[in-house]
Formats: sequence, C-alpha cells, structure tokens
Amino acid sequence: MSGWPPEVLEVLEASGWTAGRRVDTADWRSMFEAVGLAMHDAADTFLQEFGGLTVSISGPGISVAREPFELDPGLAWGEDDRFSEWSDSIGRRLFPLGELDHGRFFLGIDENNEIYLVASWVASFGPMPQALENLILGVKPRRIDDERRPSDQAQ
Repeated sequence: MSGWPPEVLEVLEASGWTAGRRVDTADWRSMFEAVGLAMHDAADTFLQEFGGLTVSISGPGISVAREPFELDPGLAWGEDDRFSEWSDSIGRRLFPLGELDHGRFFLGIDENNEIYLVASWVASFGPMPQALENLILGVKPRRIDDERRPSDQAQ
C-alpha cells in the first residue's frame, strides 16, 4: 500500500514492513480451517503483506493511548469460538489477525477489509488502510452495539 502518512510509514518500516512484502499464509489458513474458521480473501491479502509484524508503540495517541500489537493469527489460537460467535452476531466473517496490547485484546478482519478489536465486546477500527493508521496513531475504535453480544460472552 502506498500513501501512508509519514509517522505511520516510519512505524511500519521499523516493524519490518516493506512495500511489496509477501508472507506465506498457508499455515495460518490450515490451522484455523481445521477448526472450522475459513480464511477469506481479505484476511489472506492483509496477512500476506502485514502478517508476522510486531508493532512496538506506546504513548499518547489521537483519542486513546497507542498500544503495541502483533499481527500473528496464531496468537488467537483457541479463540475460534469467540471469532465464530462474533461473526454470527455482527453478520461479518471475522478472521483472527493477532493481538493488541500484549494479549489484552484480539484483532480480526472481516471480508470487507474492516479491522476489529475482539474481546467480550467488539469495536471497529474501520476499513483498511485507515484501520491500520488508526491502530498506529491511537484512534479509539467504534464500539459495536452491545445488544449484538453473544450471550455466553456477556459480562
């Protein structure tokens, strides 16, 4: 992707991203498909470019603190039920991307390239590429309606 704001580009490059980067996603695909969570094209495309990156950021952001995140779907292993239930609840197919804030939250992407914070609640960082900018710059995600919460995830 081109046209990143300078601060976002600097953070991405410091994390190991380069233009044209390509990562093999086959292991992540087979890992999650084995438990019934299919990798859609948007997840595959995103992970080919950004999979495996660890973004070490902190400090004040635009509307929330900037938190580190790691783009490794394997970090959400064992949480397939959470992703499946939220997918059913919001009517979008969520696929794991990794974790935010050292495992405090998970990250997922839907088939329309929208990135989500996934916990016992769900919030949207928006569609790509703005979603990645929002994560890096510390823009608070938009919380999805609590009435859509899966009953066994309610707190």
